[in-house]
Amino acid sequence: MKILSFLRAPLLFALISFAIGLSACQKDISGDPGATDQADLTTKVSASVSGFVTDENDQPVLGATVKVGTITTFTDKYGYFQVGSSDVVKNAAVVTVSRNGYFKGIKTFIATAGKDAFFRIKLLPKTAIGSFSGSTGGTVTSGTGLKIVFPANAIVVAANGAAYTGTVQVSARRIDPVSNELEKIMPGDLRGLDAAGSLKLLTSYGMLAAELTGSGGESLQIATGKKATITLDLDASILATAPASIPLWYFNEANGLWTEEGTALKTGNTYVGEMSHFSYWNCDVPANYVHFSCTVKTSTGAAVSHALVKVSSIANPNNRGFGYTDTAGYTTGAVPNNMALKLEVFSSSNCGTAVYSQTFTTTNVNINLGTITIPVSTNFALVSGTLTNCSGGPVTNGYLIVKENSQFHRFPVNSTGAFSFPYLLCSSSPVVTLIGEDQGTAQQSVPASFTLVAGANAIGNIQACGVSAQQFFNMNINGTAYSFTTPADSIHHGFGSGTAASMRVIAFRLNSNTPSETSLSFASAGVAVNSLQLMEYFRTAYIQDSMTIVNPISVRITELGAIGEFISGNFTGTFRGAMPANISYNVSASFRTRRSN
Repeated sequence: MKILSFLRAPLLFALISFAIGLSACQKDISGDPGATDQADLTTKVSASVSGFVTDENDQPVLGATVKVGTITTFTDKYGYFQVGSSDVVKNAAVVTVSRNGYFKGIKTFIATAGKDAFFRIKLLPKTAIGSFSGSTGGTVTSGTGLKIVFPANAIVVAANGAAYTGTVQVSARRIDPVSNELEKIMPGDLRGLDAAGSLKLLTSYGMLAAELTGSGGESLQIATGKKATITLDLDASILATAPASIPLWYFNEANGLWTEEGTALKTGNTYVGEMSHFSYWNCDVPANYVHFSCTVKTSTGAAVSHALVKVSSIANPNNRGFGYTDTAGYTTGAVPNNMALKLEVFSSSNCGTAVYSQTFTTTNVNINLGTITIPVSTNFALVSGTLTNCSGGPVTNGYLIVKENSQFHRFPVNSTGAFSFPYLLCSSSPVVTLIGEDQGTAQQSVPASFTLVAGANAIGNIQACGVSAQQFFNMNINGTAYSFTTPADSIHHGFGSGTAASMRVIAFRLNSNTPSETSLSFASAGVAVNSLQLMEYFRTAYIQDSMTIVNPISVRITELGAIGEFISGNFTGTFRGAMPANISYNVSASFRTRRSN
């Protein structure tokens, strides 16, 4: 299940039923004729969520932190994450993705019990656009149509509210509301709480992300009673329909919804308004909405999973929204009421030709189009095959990765190692890369190219063997052994925080309330196989003591692959605990994990 949000004129995501092959388009209308949700943000359901996270260059992000409800996980080398089941707010379930150097990627959806949700999330880098003195104020501008003016003595430290008069660095960017990638980039699902506390569907005319940091890296904010003035360029395609005055909304990370606060005025080809704090901000016109849902399948009865769905206003095609089907082909979300809409399905955001299309009209009540059938014909490659392990037996805990251009797809195998799925086609014979992975043995196949065609594609057998995918962090502390291994535990590699450029390896137990985090940081300059890298720090929850390094400790690098491949190493050394006990800790450790930088 995935919400499709309207990008400009409020719109939602539906799935398709096409006039030329729509079977069993059973229309069921029900719901609250008020067409606006009351703000019930307490009722919870259990939801499953998965997706792919990419960076600004459409490359997979490894090691990003993903939080759904109370569960935290991490993205793998393909940028993939999966949360099997988590209690979330039914009316506004939230997925939050965090990665150093990037603004948070946050998605909100209407959760349905027994259904899952799928997302493709693109993280925005925190690019500095300028700086100013906290005592005198100043103006910063981006090259993408954004200007922010700060008054004097208006900055405080976010953690304690203390006045900050040093140099303020501004990381910000304008988010284009007509971008085809808006659904991947923007936070939430373009629903918000208006001044009266009612949920509305929003039409965006301009959006921005902004963050302030001090010279020491501390998070900063606007002081109480002070405001910064923002100027956002209006895209030429929506300038004529932009209202003279428009509500301003900030994104509330706590509930995953936009919140109305203030007004922006149209000045020439810009909107000008004031901000009382920094986060995501949006210029939006609110409207009532209804819930939409349907299930998309092929003519052979197979679910069409992770298809890109576009819904647009027939009267104004520039008003559109995007979303994805879940593994069962189901989709739901908020669409504008009392509007004639066009529904299209694509294989990806890079494909300009829809494989299916139809029109439908909403009223003041919720709408369910039932099961929609798309003819197989030239729209699908029907992919089948088996995945075996190094011994030739079936892989019972694994999956097949399909990469087309820069986009990844992930398909599970069944208990006999078989896979079978319909794959939406954009071109007639795309060349894809296939990788099979056995999670039970941490082995994967050597990547292989395959040309897909419309109709049956018998891949045959793929052997998940030859490339070790094993990841671990093993250590011994004063004779007691501790071990972390994936996928039961989380192990990831990233940037360190020492005085020089450094690398860091972090490991901890997943789905455990017992503290276990273990982290290692070492210098990255000159890193190579068999190099000795100076340790900067080592911390573990299994030593509840303040430790210092007795003598310099080196980390020996034993394996160093490319980014996305593996880095391995080990060390042995002695640490001293805090006074007065001065306990000695003799530690030896080894690790292997995928490189993220």
